Amino acid sequence: MSNGSANAPVDPAVERLDRDRLLAWFVEQGLPVAANEPLEAELLARGRSNVTYRIQQGNPDSGGLDWVVRRQPFGHVMPSAHDMAREHRVISGVYAGGFAVPQPIALCEDPDIIGSVFHTMSFVPGLVMGSAAETAHLTPQQARDLSFEVVSTLARLHAIDANEVGLGELGRPDGFLVRQAARWRSQWELSQTRDQPLAVELADRLAARVDQLPAGMPWSIVHGDYRLDNTIVDPETMRIRAVVDWEMSTLGDPLSDLALLLVYWTRSTDRQLKRLPLVDGVTDHEGFIDRRELVDAYVDVSGRNVDHLDACIALSCFKLAVILESIRKRILAGAQVGAAAGQADLMGQATDVLLETGLASLDGDALEALGS
Repeated sequence: MSNGSANAPVDPAVERLDRDRLLAWFVEQGLPVAANEPLEAELLARGRSNVTYRIQQGNPDSGGLDWVVRRQPFGHVMPSAHDMAREHRVISGVYAGGFAVPQPIALCEDPDIIGSVFHTMSFVPGLVMGSAAETAHLTPQQARDLSFEVVSTLARLHAIDANEVGLGELGRPDGFLVRQAARWRSQWELSQTRDQPLAVELADRLAARVDQLPAGMPWSIVHGDYRLDNTIVDPETMRIRAVVDWEMSTLGDPLSDLALLLVYWTRSTDRQLKRLPLVDGVTDHEGFIDRRELVDAYVDVSGRNVDHLDACIALSCFKLAVILESIRKRILAGAQVGAAAGQADLMGQATDVLLETGLASLDGDALEALGS
């Protein structure tokens, strides 16, 4: 791995990583590392939240170490968020069930090693596409193939028997949406940096909507943050090699994953969502299917009913608004690293857009609201 020239500045997040202590911990765990050879580290800076490092030792092409270490963000962390132990547990379970995830390697629950609980997994090579520039090279057929691959991979996740892969106690699926609405309201109250009446209105209306849903609704393992740039794609086949970023996963309503995917699934005609620093037109190019076709494809593959998708879309907008407000709080405190550092105003604007879109989703056709 190369971090540039010898005189290139080192990322502050890399400077804060105690690679000697990390290596010593790897050795203590009996992991296949060379005790006397230093680790190289690189910040995988795409994320705005958890701090993710690529760790190498020796030449990966000839059997050297090539891993990923994930830790909580520096600074403000919402209660129960950024749960690295949960992410490791879920990856271990779905990996054992044959789902496309990196191979889990180790979990460290001692925050004194590198300053946070962290877990380690294999590095998976491939395309990670989170912007229009990163999907611009795709042919229309590749974009269409990838669209259906994203949908079918999500349906495969939702078809996994949680009990068979040791994840039956991961969450309480009954009343999932009611608890989620309450949870994100409390997270807003902890994370808000300013008064925003739209957040209160959306929280109130969302709680009333999910309270009307019947008991005993279908459930599955849910990823919690499923979108194109949380997948690693084979550049030749457009098949997904791995789904990453599992710290928000649980047992719950599978439509919550579909809804979040739809929020990120932009079209060139969108106006409101173009104001978000989350999406950057990644699925605007010719060949990517539109949102209604995406929903139809999910229904065809999964056989699931999507009658309450509007509530799930509104919940996804609220959830993302709270997350961005939390990032804004870290930025204002000078604790944010990675792609979002210095973007406090942009995060505030994006939070407001999401709150407006969530309210519009409850007023009528949620797919039209996303495309407004």
